[in-house]
This record gives sequence, C-alpha cells and structure tokens, in this order.
Amino acid sequence: MKTVQEIYHYLDRKAPFSLQMDWDNSGLLVGDPAAEVSRVLVVLDITDRVVAEAGDWGAQLIVSHHPLIFQPVKRVTCAPEDLTGRKIWNLIAQRTAAICCHTNLDAVEGGVNSALAAALGLEEVGQLAQDGVDGQGRPYGIGRVGSLPEPMELGEFLAVVQQELRPNGIRYVSGGRPVRRVAVGGGACGSMLSDALRAGCDTFVTSDLKYNHFLDAEELGLNLIDAGHFPTENVVVPTLARWLREAFPALEVRVSNAHAEPIRYDTGEICL
Repeated sequence: MKTVQEIYHYLDRKAPFSLQMDWDNSGLLVGDPAAEVSRVLVVLDITDRVVAEAGDWGAQLIVSHHPLIFQPVKRVTCAPEDLTGRKIWNLIAQRTAAICCHTNLDAVEGGVNSALAAALGLEEVGQLAQDGVDGQGRPYGIGRVGSLPEPMELGEFLAVVQQELRPNGIRYVSGGRPVRRVAVGGGACGSMLSDALRAGCDTFVTSDLKYNHFLDAEELGLNLIDAGHFPTENVVVPTLARWLREAFPALEVRVSNAHAEPIRYDTGEICL
C-alpha cells in the first residue's frame, strides 16, 4: 500500500510544487505523510460535500486543484461560520489527507492549460507565456496557445466551448474575426490579453473577466470568451486521476461526484 508521502513525491515530479506562485499554497496541507492510502478522491475544490464524500467512501486522501488553505488559519473548529476550519477539523477526524496542486499544475506541460487546449481541439500547442524551466529543464508557464484544424466563425466556436466544457453560461465579445489561433488560460487570466495578442491570436478563452477586459478586447479585435472558472479548470481533474491510476495501479482513484459548477445564470424563469 502506498503512503501519502509517496503520492506527494510523485505529484511533485509531475508538477513540481516549487513552481507555484509566491502567493499560492500548494502541497500537502492536511494529514499524516506516513499514512497508508488505498483510495484517492480527485476534485477541483475541497468543499464540505467533498469532505463528506471522501469520508463516506473511505478515501484516505483527497487530491485537489484549488488549495483548501489560502490565508493564515487562526482557528480550527467545527463551528458553522468557520468555513476552512471545519473542513480541516472533519478531514482530521476522518483521517483524510489533502494534497493541493494549484499554480504549479497550471504552469506545467500536461496540466490545466494543456488539458483545456486539448478539450477545445487545438493543435500545435505551445506556451502562451514562459516563466522559466524546472529542475529537469522542462519549460513552464501559465496559458497555452494553439490553432484549430480549420477556421470557424465565432458562433461555431462558442458551440464547441459549450459542448466540451459544459459551462452554465458563456460571456463573450466579438473582435470581428474568425476563430483560428486560440489562446487559453484556465481560471482568472484576464491580465494575459496582451500575451494573446503578441502570440497572434484572434481568440482568447479564459474566465473571471472584468468589464474593461471586454471593452479592450473588442477595440483590439480579439474574440474574448469567459467560459467560467470551474469549466476552464475542471478539465484537469480527469488528468490528475489518470496520472494516479497509471502510477499506482493498486489504488482506487475516483473523480468526485459531489462537486460541480456552483454558479447559475438566470434564464428568465426563476425557480426558487
């Protein structure tokens, strides 16, 4: 049986934790490194429902993309208002560890942005912005850029985004150009509009965009698509699960059934 530490070291080789951004908090955040693991639950976010799901299934480890702990934790209680503390409390109580792979997984080849580019059918994929090379000499950086096999109208491409990412809604602005060369940035990458333009892109798919991003994109002639934070990053969860299954065949690895896109959009028929 494998241990939490062995799984941590494997993930560190795939997406080195040393590559995370200064403000990030990736790594082993909860649990005993020496604890044995037979079941792993993989998910984008560690929510109350996910913690309960792990406990009900008997998972000794959760591997997530978003860190459970971002800010310094001043208390760990089971009080309803202690959102982070009660998750830590329950994880410890049920002996479930948590490893979180965030911006390190955004940046590496095969991670979040590679998965997003693949989901949208991009070919000849390269880095949108290179931040450096890791200890093994592999380049890393946030975002990817690639091309569609054939150009398509924006409306057609929006249908592809809807079909492949399954967002509950899409916000976009047209730059007045067909879609052929596409940049992707899973999560909040609105600051990378200039990178997309420098890469010769006509289209940029990301999330969490501000009003001014849409204004700027329209004037710059860039098709800009906000497909949501969850949909643009959840594409990596099956990748994480596959990595773990291939590296540790004896492990039972499951993608969470309890976590889904939390944001809803009003369709004009409000149902309470």
